[in-house]
Amino acid sequence: MKPAGFGLTIIVALGVAAGLLFWAQPGESAGPPDDGKLRILVFGAHPDDAEFKAGGVAAMWAAQGHHAKLVSVTNGDLGHYTLSGGALAQRRKAEVEKAAKILGTQTEVLDIHDGELMPTLENRKRMVRLIREWRADIVMGHRPYDYNPDHRYVGVLAQDAACMVTAPFYDLHTPAVEPNPVFLYLSDRFQKPYPFRPDIVVSIDGVFQKKIDAVDALASQVYETVYGVDAKTRKRQPDEIPRDPAGRRAWAEKAHGARYAAVAEQYRNQLIKRYGAARGKAVRYAEAFEICEYGRQPEEAEIRKLFPFFSEK
Repeated sequence: MKPAGFGLTIIVALGVAAGLLFWAQPGESAGPPDDGKLRILVFGAHPDDAEFKAGGVAAMWAAQGHHAKLVSVTNGDLGHYTLSGGALAQRRKAEVEKAAKILGTQTEVLDIHDGELMPTLENRKRMVRLIREWRADIVMGHRPYDYNPDHRYVGVLAQDAACMVTAPFYDLHTPAVEPNPVFLYLSDRFQKPYPFRPDIVVSIDGVFQKKIDAVDALASQVYETVYGVDAKTRKRQPDEIPRDPAGRRAWAEKAHGARYAAVAEQYRNQLIKRYGAARGKAVRYAEAFEICEYGRQPEEAEIRKLFPFFSEK
């Protein structure tokens, strides 16, 4: 005869084991194959930020067989003036999935409400796990100086992760990354406490049309939402955007092309530095990145390995 309470003991033991198995599971997704290719993670605050700021270089890496993944840290469920909640989150997720197919990248949207990202221990561990699972060589994210709190806290979490991803006993669910990835900031226009200072500026001329196709896929943001202006302007500006698909895409090429052209013009000397005078002066569109001092500090030779585009014709 089994002693009293034996059945309860078995149930408790099984429950504990199940709990251990649950906590031993990996994070959001498995990493890429160990094939000697570069592994890049781009963290944007919302479903569009990574595509806008690094979609060009991501497409270039993908075209060479490298593994680039664009992660939205929130689900974007507030990023619209007439839609919100689960329906908008699902729509924006579908949009970045479409953009990823165009760029040749992978994508992931974390289920954190728009406007509610906080630099918590839970979110720090989540980012660390994503970086470790991807075994990232490069991690990109916003600077922690930005108008939007979600942007700022992506920057803070990335800085925290830069310290913790190599700690072997921090979060035992995933192995430490060695060496520390190169952490890069995405470009922005903010001036205080100090302005964005690019260390790496890359021509995206060769993938510009592909990037605009990806931008065009983000319709809820590109064509339907205007930020930072009065209600009258918010209504007028979307009404001025063409309704037909070809007209919309042409509008996106002009509007977003002007942004990437401004990056090329502002950082022309950086382009000349790496492409040479003739080609650097001819670049029309560019994306720019700043090296975060908390991650690995690459020398020029490593920068050219991580961004194997400067010698391409």
